[in-house]
Amino acid sequence: MTLTTPRGAEPTGAVADPRTVPSNRLLSWPVIAWGLWDWGSAAFNAVITTFVFTVYLTSSSFGDPAHNEAALSVGLTIAGAFIALLAPVTGQRSDRAGRTVFWLGAYTAVVVAVSAALFLVLPEPGYLWFGITLLGVGNVFFELASVNYNGILSQLASKDRVGAVSGLGWGMGYIGGIVLLLIIYVGFISPEVGWFGVTSDNGLNVRVGMLIAAAWFGLSAIPVLITQSGVRARRRRMALADAERRGTERAIAGLESEPAEATEPGRVRRESLWASYKRLWRTLVGLYRSHPEVLWFLLAAAVFRDGLAGVFTYGGIIAQNTFGFSSGDVIIFAIVANVVAGITTIVSGRLDDLLGPRKVILGALGLLVIAGVGTFLLHDGGPTVFWILGLVLSGCVGPAQSAARSFLARLIPEGREGEIFGLYATTGRAVSFLAPAMYGAFIALGRSVVGDNAPYWGILGIVVVLIVGLLLMLRVSDPKGHITSLGDEQL
Repeated sequence: MTLTTPRGAEPTGAVADPRTVPSNRLLSWPVIAWGLWDWGSAAFNAVITTFVFTVYLTSSSFGDPAHNEAALSVGLTIAGAFIALLAPVTGQRSDRAGRTVFWLGAYTAVVVAVSAALFLVLPEPGYLWFGITLLGVGNVFFELASVNYNGILSQLASKDRVGAVSGLGWGMGYIGGIVLLLIIYVGFISPEVGWFGVTSDNGLNVRVGMLIAAAWFGLSAIPVLITQSGVRARRRRMALADAERRGTERAIAGLESEPAEATEPGRVRRESLWASYKRLWRTLVGLYRSHPEVLWFLLAAAVFRDGLAGVFTYGGIIAQNTFGFSSGDVIIFAIVANVVAGITTIVSGRLDDLLGPRKVILGALGLLVIAGVGTFLLHDGGPTVFWILGLVLSGCVGPAQSAARSFLARLIPEGREGEIFGLYATTGRAVSFLAPAMYGAFIALGRSVVGDNAPYWGILGIVVVLIVGLLLMLRVSDPKGHITSLGDEQL
């Protein structure tokens, strides 16, 4: 793996502005401002797509729940297809234009607007597809925003601190989601008459919760936009000053100055969407020829990330249907599990920097497989067994997710962050059917072996996905430096 100049290092003779060089302090303001986006994004992940709005949208108020779940699945599948097609290309175009922060702000603004618009979804069958459409649009723009957000990570810290920064952000996301869930649950959903006199009539308690989620995300996103805009403006001024200095030196030497378009950063010719897809294809070919380990990592990460998603998606179902948890017990477990996941993710960031992201990913996946098999074998053990093994599962999901993000951040050549993280989003969407399919297939297998009372067999389906991801990850080397920049002339 060919190394390039470490990020933050300056060429000989250049004087670095300390405000534009990554800091080694974990709790520096740029890092905290960046992590606040993760903290706020839980409003969409936890409140809207997982625990509150989708539960509301698939309830009997909108018609037959089975029909509603099927319709929601169709809508999210369509949204996933758009994400897979658009994520790498939009990331690439923002890279080439040098407008990562602008597009992060624009896409986030759309998600905030869509979140607020969910207030208009009344609990009536005629509003089902309106709600699904808004949710699908929100998912598309949330993923596009995440591509640009993840692309900023490598600019925040030197290579030996990327893991801690990624872990801090991911952990803040888990904890932020719990804080917001508690506010909405305690303030509006649980009491008969909530704060400000809000009741459940006409679904008002849930709908007001969507306004709060929108405000939460919008306010949390402001710090990173302001901070990174300032950093990039300073870098641009420094680049222009350096270009002007070099131009003056050439003029003194009697040489012709470079054209303004060539020296001014961020200026690129506009190109069609089709040209962007051709450029993306050349990137994939270039990666295959020079850095196939990156493509192997994208494949491995796509598989094990789907298994990680399955742990949280089906954890509550397993707790209720197999281990006898009540609905209230599931909510309490979800809160504790997310707190545990947040803490372990922040702590694992230090291990990421000390041991490398590959070892963190393999260790987390290994523990997940052991805990998953234990959950299957001890399915008759009652709630205590699931409290122990379920929290082990929860505590390993975040570290694996965070280390996967830092793995890529250590490798991507400067200026290609959006494009490669876009591929990361695309590959994840491409295999997002695996965990649900394997979960259902193993339940069907269990019924043929032990009869109808076999929902716990679905656990083995998730374990199989995690094992496949682990085996694929074994053939990927730990990153030792940034890959050689894949310039257009090489592709």
